[in-house]
Amino acid sequence: MASETKVQKSSGDMLTSVWDQRNALFAKNKTELAKLQVDEMVSRVFSNGPHYHYIFDLFDLELLYVSPQIEQIHDLNIATMTFQDVLALIHPDDMAFVANAESTAIRVMQQRVGMDKITDYKFSYCFRFRVKTGEYRLFNHQSIVLNTDDEGGIGKALNVHTDISHLTTENNYRLSLIGMNGEPSYLNIDVDNHPQKVDRDKPVFTEREISVIQLVSKGLTSAQIGEALSLSEYTIKNHRKRILKKAGCQNMSQLLASCAIEGLI
Repeated sequence: MASETKVQKSSGDMLTSVWDQRNALFAKNKTELAKLQVDEMVSRVFSNGPHYHYIFDLFDLELLYVSPQIEQIHDLNIATMTFQDVLALIHPDDMAFVANAESTAIRVMQQRVGMDKITDYKFSYCFRFRVKTGEYRLFNHQSIVLNTDDEGGIGKALNVHTDISHLTTENNYRLSLIGMNGEPSYLNIDVDNHPQKVDRDKPVFTEREISVIQLVSKGLTSAQIGEALSLSEYTIKNHRKRILKKAGCQNMSQLLASCAIEGLI
């Protein structure tokens, strides 16, 4: 009995040591990555709903930091999880779409925008993820390239995953490139080799309209949005009317569901 207790204690100490080492590594990486303004990046891609984020190196797919919320959503352990463990949670029927969405994003950047501006864009699309209960829910995936090397190769990237199943369960199976720092946005881009294709790959909302949509998603009134953007309440109400008309939506709930899929909120 004493021997068994000793073995159990040894195993427990080993797990604790692994956990402490992983936490120490994440803490070190988070400190080093602070200069990349990761917290600011996350706030810019935040979408209503349960969410988490992680940072990884695209060269070797090593996880550099994972927010603790991931354990509340998925059946994963931060101390032992790998990037491949995250990929394994994607619905099997959505795996090909995810791969094609990633390759399409790079193609669009190369051919239409320019790889030199890749850090000024957020890539967004949706797919089904398996959660702790074992069921699959629709998630919005948003990704930002944090830095590149001297030859323009992608270095580290930030991914934010948000459960949007409370807003919609319908996936449009398209990709959106959301411009930051004044760059134009390109929404609903056809994904290469995907059967559901619609030619809608053009900017839809202005930067001002996107700002209004994001503030509406946070529950602000027109008066509060006007104060935040230094505009009158009347101007904001007109913006909201034009946004609904442009999006072809009947109400703000329908609009927010659409924008969640496109990664605007």
